[in-house]
Amino acid sequence: MIKIANAPVSYGVFGLARPDLVTLPTGDALLGLVRDAGYEGIDLGAHGLFGTGDSLVDALDRHGLGLAGGWLDYPFAGTDAEFAAAFDASLPVLDDFALVAAAQDGPGPLPTIADSGDAARKACPGGAPELQLTGAAWERFVTRLEKVAAHVRSLGLEPTFHHHAVTYIETPAEIDAFLRDTTMDLTFDTGHLLLGGGDPATDFARWAPRVNHLHLKDADLRILEAAKGSDNPLRDVWEKRVFVALGEGDLDLDGIATDILASGFSSWLVVEQDIVVMSEADLQRAIADQVANRDTIRRWFA
Repeated sequence: MIKIANAPVSYGVFGLARPDLVTLPTGDALLGLVRDAGYEGIDLGAHGLFGTGDSLVDALDRHGLGLAGGWLDYPFAGTDAEFAAAFDASLPVLDDFALVAAAQDGPGPLPTIADSGDAARKACPGGAPELQLTGAAWERFVTRLEKVAAHVRSLGLEPTFHHHAVTYIETPAEIDAFLRDTTMDLTFDTGHLLLGGGDPATDFARWAPRVNHLHLKDADLRILEAAKGSDNPLRDVWEKRVFVALGEGDLDLDGIATDILASGFSSWLVVEQDIVVMSEADLQRAIADQVANRDTIRRWFA
């Protein structure tokens, strides 16, 4: 059974947020917005946004929402000290995932593991062949990733890995290497795949047996092209709204939705529309977009 969720990032609540420009929704307000828009679940967002421990379980229950997943990034290509610090910082977050999983009916939450990227990747949205890790650097990346996977599984949870713009798992070639050399399954993100040069129409079918989590988003690739050469392409891409409401970008929504249903996928599908909210009007547009996104996909996902 496919269950439909949304995420704080769709309302501007994430690492690129501009709270200096506009007051963003609180955790409790976000839960209410997602519930009222017709979603069954939500991603975790920053740890503590919806509370921690029992208060997190209570907040989700109060709004009738399940926890779909949640972003945890690690500097898999960084120094030993950087990776160790990130690993230790993730432990209480993963403990909360386990606590929610024990109380939640239906599909459990999937800790959504990702690479942190670095300055070289952040300067090149879309990736480049010369940036792909090889040799000892790749072996170290895989070893660290498997360490995280083993800990997640020791808690009775199943991890998922999110390929993502401006990280070391971004392009189809990098995703192929990840699937070849690791045991972790994949969060298939339609929007980030488009940014990385992939094609959801063909790539989903060949990766489907390893897809255990879905992020459905649309992207306007003209924004990515326009950001090339910028002093801060990462921020430019997000602030200029590279991710648009479903049906307004370059995603073949009918094609991917049909393929998802045909694959037999049965878990959380998270609708995401990463947006940097820079005004009250932007916030109201984001709220309306998530209602519209839910209505748009009712054709396939009731």
